Amino acid sequence: MWRPVALLLLLLAPLPAFAVETMRIAMGDSHGQVRVAGSALSFGPDTEDARFSPLAQDSVVVRRRGARLELNGAPVIGNAVRFRAGQDSEVPGSSPLRAGDMQVRGDVVVRLYKDGLQLINVIPLEDYLAAVLGSEMPVSFPLEALKAQAVAARTYALQKKLETYGSPFHMGSSVLHQVYGGLNREDARTRSAVEATRGEVLTYELAPIEAYFHASCGGRTESGQDALGRNLPYLQAVDCPCGRLPASRWSATLSNSELHSALGQSTEGFRVSSRTDTHRVNRIATASGLSVDGVTLRRKLGYTKLKSLGFDVERTSSGWHFNGRGYGHGAGLCQWGAKALADEGLAYRDILQHYYPGTELQQLY
Repeated sequence: MWRPVALLLLLLAPLPAFAVETMRIAMGDSHGQVRVAGSALSFGPDTEDARFSPLAQDSVVVRRRGARLELNGAPVIGNAVRFRAGQDSEVPGSSPLRAGDMQVRGDVVVRLYKDGLQLINVIPLEDYLAAVLGSEMPVSFPLEALKAQAVAARTYALQKKLETYGSPFHMGSSVLHQVYGGLNREDARTRSAVEATRGEVLTYELAPIEAYFHASCGGRTESGQDALGRNLPYLQAVDCPCGRLPASRWSATLSNSELHSALGQSTEGFRVSSRTDTHRVNRIATASGLSVDGVTLRRKLGYTKLKSLGFDVERTSSGWHFNGRGYGHGAGLCQWGAKALADEGLAYRDILQHYYPGTELQQLY
């Protein structure tokens, strides 16, 4: 148990000027081979103090041969190889790399994984955040909203790093964690927001919080218990101005066959049987006795089709019509709400306090 505690203390202590906080992000998997490219390419073992050896070319192919790796046909010792672009003395992240279909800053690790290969981007946290912002929030949003998102994303990342201590990677790159599109998702405005909040994290009782966020809550956020099954004191239902925005409204029509396929049985008597305090769907029921929680229903129907659990549903001649509000699970920072609050003149610190009540904003480095 001492290791996570020690790491927590390390994260909450100011970093020395030369240190760089990094994240390990799973970029995806490859069946049997992957091409890695970058200027002045070098390679080494997957360790933080690795010595990198230069390659005589700017593009290499890593293949899996049974239970070993090959680099341009030559065997590699160990189950992983790490690549870096630029000179070994440069700060990681200064030169981009391309691996598979993504271009990223930092280092790229190719490791044996299941029956194929896994790609991991080892990237300085602040570089990672600049790309996350460009993937998670419209770059046209007010700077104070982007700053609030930067702090939330940084906090979320560090909390996941603590949670996955000792694992090959800390997070994935999809909507299941934080959407990360690599170098192409950076923007001058995302860079500015990240730099303006550099090293700032939200804490509760001295620990980084689980800083969940979503696109739109539809007028009131959801508690962590109802949205995520996480009874966290700083994830409470609060009023939000996004309910006035057209972006918070949606509708969808599903046929009987689509709903039947998702439920696995007849849709006869399909109805909402209970709701949360914010009027989101808690459970649905059918005449045959089936009872399904709202989170499971949304997952089975698809997150883009059933955008939230804040909906009413009625039977129509063509199937079932859903009228809804919000997009996402509804807990924590509401991105469209943050935009509305920033438009009203609130600073990012006030926006964060609104959506994460009881937390403290601390300077980590």
